[in-house]
Amino acid sequence: MKLHYILFLLLPLLSTEVRAQDPIFTQFFLVPETLNPAVTGLANTWNAGLIHRRQWPDGTRKIDTQYGFANNMVNDEIGLGATFLNHHEEFTNYNYSQFNGAFSYALELDNDWQIRFGLEAGYGRKNYNFKNLLLEDQINFNDETISSGSVDPGVLNYSDTIDFFDVSAGFLVVSENAWFGTALKHLNRPDISFTEYANVPLDLFLTVHGGYYIAFEGSPLLYSLGDPTLLLTANYMRQSQYNRLDLGGVLEFNRFSFGVIAATNPEGKSSNSSILTSVSPVFSLKLNEFTFGYSYDANTTKFGNSQGVHELSLTWQSSRRCDKCDNYKVKLKRNGVNVYQ
Repeated sequence: MKLHYILFLLLPLLSTEVRAQDPIFTQFFLVPETLNPAVTGLANTWNAGLIHRRQWPDGTRKIDTQYGFANNMVNDEIGLGATFLNHHEEFTNYNYSQFNGAFSYALELDNDWQIRFGLEAGYGRKNYNFKNLLLEDQINFNDETISSGSVDPGVLNYSDTIDFFDVSAGFLVVSENAWFGTALKHLNRPDISFTEYANVPLDLFLTVHGGYYIAFEGSPLLYSLGDPTLLLTANYMRQSQYNRLDLGGVLEFNRFSFGVIAATNPEGKSSNSSILTSVSPVFSLKLNEFTFGYSYDANTTKFGNSQGVHELSLTWQSSRRCDKCDNYKVKLKRNGVNVYQ
């Protein structure tokens, strides 16, 4: 199904430094699993991928995020998969990792539409590395030595690591040329407080996304590159007071694609908020069963010299088909009756 190449292009939320916010990727056209568990098994064959994101690549400020996934359909309706996320901030030594199992269930609707329901659950760990904190009273300015203790008793009560169970859900309505979906993460509101008696629920993360494919009837030169289509896409995100609306499009050919996504801040919280926060050119190249992707997020605000965000991805989709497995067979309609070949 063409939906495997859907462009779910997103940029990070306004401040990924906030520990309660989820890390997000730009290249969702290659890894839609990062956005909605309902896409689990959508390729209807073995599907796996890795993506690496480096934000603010300066040596003292860089933020690295990696995501991996693998999934497949186990029958005509049920898809199973697994995902892994790792996020690290160089300047704070903060680390966040999570491993999830994913499940999807598909129902065929009339007029070649399909609705898919998804559920994702697993364990996460946030490591604040408080042992690496250096407080003012630990510094001896006379002999330039560092004391191992501090007079601040609160630091001794902080927990370096937080382990929590997490649940997310979503649904997706798809056809050959259009799709619409929504997902809600952290449904159980896990406690991420680093003190023993406090309770800090992880904020819900909402995403609403959709897109529409348009057959491009252009010049013979474009068709010589392979049946081009234009995807128009939009995605809205909200987590706590942070929100994001991404708009853009991508032109797809048989072996490569390119496009531009504009990230906007539709609900500015201050008088100097920028409506347009970044512009991202995105590229992908397909070689047999593998697809390579690259994107660069160019900052358009007055934030300063952030050096942008670089993102590299590698996805694999098996071309193998099992003729004896119903979920691999091609469903056709003959005289109004669903048949397989």
